[in-house]
Amino acid sequence: MIPYSTQSISEEDIQAVVQQLRSAWLTQGPTVDLFEEALASYCGSRFAVAVSSGTAALHLSMVALGVGHNSLVWTTPNSFVASANCARYTGADVDFVDIDPATYNLSVAQLKQKLEAAERARRLPDVVIPVHHSGLSCDMAAIAQLAQKYGFKVVEDASHALGGSYHDVKVGSCAYSDLTVLSFHPVKNITTGEGGAVLTNDEKLAEHLRRLRSHGVTRDLNSMKYPDGTPWHYEQTELGFNYRITDIQCALGLSQLTRLDAWVAQRNELAKRYDGCFIDTPYQFQQGDPQCLSARHLYVLRVPEGRRDEIGKALRAEDILVNLHYEPIHLQPYYRRLGFKPGDFPEAEAYGNDALSIPLFPALSSEQQNLVISRLTRFFV
Repeated sequence: MIPYSTQSISEEDIQAVVQQLRSAWLTQGPTVDLFEEALASYCGSRFAVAVSSGTAALHLSMVALGVGHNSLVWTTPNSFVASANCARYTGADVDFVDIDPATYNLSVAQLKQKLEAAERARRLPDVVIPVHHSGLSCDMAAIAQLAQKYGFKVVEDASHALGGSYHDVKVGSCAYSDLTVLSFHPVKNITTGEGGAVLTNDEKLAEHLRRLRSHGVTRDLNSMKYPDGTPWHYEQTELGFNYRITDIQCALGLSQLTRLDAWVAQRNELAKRYDGCFIDTPYQFQQGDPQCLSARHLYVLRVPEGRRDEIGKALRAEDILVNLHYEPIHLQPYYRRLGFKPGDFPEAEAYGNDALSIPLFPALSSEQQNLVISRLTRFFV
């Protein structure tokens, strides 16, 4: 069986977790701080706040930015539902911006056009969430320029993109955004089992995020309304959540992070070979800015002639476990009940009808990749 992706766990990873289990801290300890410092240093941001999942990171980002019942958040329909759900958790309205058919990312041209119409209608978005699909960064400089012109906040959903870069700047630096969200689910480029993080260069946002992830509780004397001088006193200053990550998870994340660059290089080598094999076939694959280094979380083929389901089922029957990333969010039953319908975002819908994620992960062997290529090419020989 060849999965579309899988985690890579080394003996060093196992020993890092065992060492943490033998320590005095399983959660809320110093390894969380060390992991956050390592993430911020790697990405080039000032702060990192590690949390229990990528979804938790998205939700906390909305709350920290003040998104609520009167807010409007835009994202892409070509993502997992969490990228839109995070705004709905706060009671905000959600809308979408169609994708670029070459990059699979939020289309800057469509965003600009939609913003112009929204300005005329006098309801601009409060937040835009561009998603770096497959690990390829969106055009963040262009999005940042639009954010400055129209006054919205930017939250990068970089759940696929840790290890990538945009114009020689690491994804996660927040050079073009207010916040960047990461995921450490097992199929992501590094894993903590489950987990996520929010990166930012804003100290107040970082402090707020840390408070929100732990019930809105503080032990900082300067943040207290009724300090009593005792070492055990704490105060809940707002309504927060239990979105903490454990030291056990962070020990695994620290160990994994040491191999991230090597893994991204391997992913790019494998993707380059796929590109070369599929360039003269009817299959299409993601095209990106040559000044961006994709983290290559996924390798997506677009299958012509309405044959995606036939090809996907045939491959799965041979234990090549291709997948779809993603069903368009706006066509999910929940979002249809909010008024979205087929035809609203045609490029994302076309993508959802012909996309297949094929196997790509650092441990994919040459023999396995050869098998995937041979099975795919036979459909158009």
